[in-house]
Amino acid sequence: MRISCAAYSFREALTKGEMSLSDFIRLCAEMGLDGVELTGYYFPDISRATLNTLKRECFRFGLAIAGTATRNHFTHPDAEVRKAEVEGVKRWIDIAVSLGAPMLRIFADRGIPQGVPERQAYDWSRECIEQVLPHAEAQGIVLALETHWGLTADAERTLRYVRDLKSDSFGILLDGANTRENPYEMIEKLAPYAVSVHAKTHARNARNEFFELDYERIFRILKAAGYRGYVAIEYEYTDPPMQAVPRFAKKLLTLRNRMHR
Repeated sequence: MRISCAAYSFREALTKGEMSLSDFIRLCAEMGLDGVELTGYYFPDISRATLNTLKRECFRFGLAIAGTATRNHFTHPDAEVRKAEVEGVKRWIDIAVSLGAPMLRIFADRGIPQGVPERQAYDWSRECIEQVLPHAEAQGIVLALETHWGLTADAERTLRYVRDLKSDSFGILLDGANTRENPYEMIEKLAPYAVSVHAKTHARNARNEFFELDYERIFRILKAAGYRGYVAIEYEYTDPPMQAVPRFAKKLLTLRNRMHR
């Protein structure tokens, strides 16, 4: 396994302009990470010059661009909006190619629209991904569907996509914290289909109470499933990320190295 960090971990500083993606890349190198996940929300622009600069900086710091990420709304009731969302994800596939990123994170939905049956929402979402997949396959990009509430709030809902889409260019971005079911059971069920993993320090239980996740247990589950890809830190807890993320990175790197002896 390789340890990386999603730019989303520093979302407040990036949004306020207190940190740039270049600053983020340098920080990840200082933490001794293997790669970065360049969350699309924080790009200053998507010009070729900017993409080339970010790719060059990662190369010089010895960091792989493990993936990038975009927002999408595949369950909007308006078919024209869904069509535009499909085209937007296709553009981000092209951006991933320019970056040299092998993976693009997508969502199933932004919540199931009020009054829309879940089955209808799922069909819209699946159909949109089916329209995007040929472009991903042609460009050599893997679409990574994040477990992120709504239509992917638990293992069984998420596995519908795996069963129905059946593509080597599609897999699961596994975030065990984005569920109210037992996160370890969810990780165990989905690990065989994971193409990327997000690592949060804490999750919430059914009573909305925070608890710390056991990464020794999680790494054992991933290793047993044969997972060898990236585990990307996605920090969301209450401590300041400039202190908390390096501390968490050190913990994950130490654990990874111990398990690989």
